[in-house]
Amino acid sequence: MIKNVAIVSLSSGIIGEPIVRFEVEIGLCRLQEYGLNVKFMPNALMGLEFLKNHPEKRAEDLLQAFRDPEIDMILCAIGGDDTYRLLPYLFDHDELAEAVTDKVFLGFSDTTVNHFMLHKVGLRSFYGQSFLADICELSSEMHPYTRRYFEELITTGQIRNVTPSGVWYEERKSFSSDQVGKPLTAHPNCGFELLQGPCVFSGKILGGCIDSLYDFFNSDRYADMPVLCKKYHLFPDKEEWVGRILLLESSEEKPSPEKYRRALEYLKETGVFDVVSGVLVGKPMNEMYSEEYRRLLPEIIDRPELPIVFNLNIGHAMPRCIIPFGVEAEVNTEKQIIRFASGSYL
Repeated sequence: MIKNVAIVSLSSGIIGEPIVRFEVEIGLCRLQEYGLNVKFMPNALMGLEFLKNHPEKRAEDLLQAFRDPEIDMILCAIGGDDTYRLLPYLFDHDELAEAVTDKVFLGFSDTTVNHFMLHKVGLRSFYGQSFLADICELSSEMHPYTRRYFEELITTGQIRNVTPSGVWYEERKSFSSDQVGKPLTAHPNCGFELLQGPCVFSGKILGGCIDSLYDFFNSDRYADMPVLCKKYHLFPDKEEWVGRILLLESSEEKPSPEKYRRALEYLKETGVFDVVSGVLVGKPMNEMYSEEYRRLLPEIIDRPELPIVFNLNIGHAMPRCIIPFGVEAEVNTEKQIIRFASGSYL
C-alpha cells in the first residue's frame, strides 16, 4: 500500500496561487483520509510566475522526489503547456536516468511529455489523473468512477483492468468556491466503440494528449519545443513502437478537426501507425468534435486492419480511469474491457 505521496508541479504552478487554495485543501483532506502522508515538493507551491520562469526548479523537485526513499508515489499537481522545458535539466548529464527509481508516477495532459521522458529512461508510469483535476474535485466527493481507479492504484500499486464508465460529465464552467458540493451534469455513456479492425488485440500502451504530441512536431505554441524534443530524442523511433498500442486523448482546448488532422498526419509521418497493434482514443470533452474525430482517425491512419477504439474514459473528459504504460494489455471491445498483466511497485 502506498503511504507517502509527493506532489510536484512540473507544468503549471497554479496550485500555489491563493485563488485555488480552497481546492488544494479539499484534495489534501481527501488524501489524508486515505491515510496518506502528503509532501508538497519544495517548489510545488511557488506559484505560476515563479515556476514559469524556473523550469530548473520543477526539474529539481522531480529528481528529489525520485531520490527520496520514503516517497512511494509521485502525483502531478496539474498539466499545463511547457514541461518540455525540463528536458535539459533532466537529460544533459543523465540526471533523470541516475535518479529514477521504481515509484508510482501519475499525471496526464501536458504531463504526457513527462511520461515520454520516463519511458526514455525505462520507467513504467500511470496516465489519467492529477491532484487538482481529480482529487480536488469540487463535488461533494470524487467522481465514483475516478475514485475507483485511484483507490486501486494507491492500495495495490497497479491497475488490473479498465471498463467503461456508465456516465460522462459536462465540464465545470466555474471553479469558484461557491461551486463546492455542486455536482456536474451527467449523461449516459455508450462504452468502448470499435471504429475498425479486430475486437481483440494486445500490446504495451504509450501515448497521451494529442495536443502535446502535436507540439512535439509543431512550433506554433513554442518555437523551441520541436527542437528540444528532437535533440533529446523524446519521441521513440518507429522500431520502438512495434507491437505497442498508441493512446490518444484531446485536451480542454478541444482541438479543431483541422488541428486534429494535422496532429494525426504528424504522427503518421513517424511511421507509428504502420507498426502499432492498435489505437485507443479518449472521449473528447463535452463530446466536442466526436463525429469529426471518428471520421478522421480511419481516414488519416489509412490502415483498415488496424484496430481503432474510440470513447475511452481517459484524459480530459470526466470521469477518468487510469491506464498503466509499459504493462502488457489486452483490449477486448466485445467484452468491453482492457486487462493488464499483473505487476506492482509495492
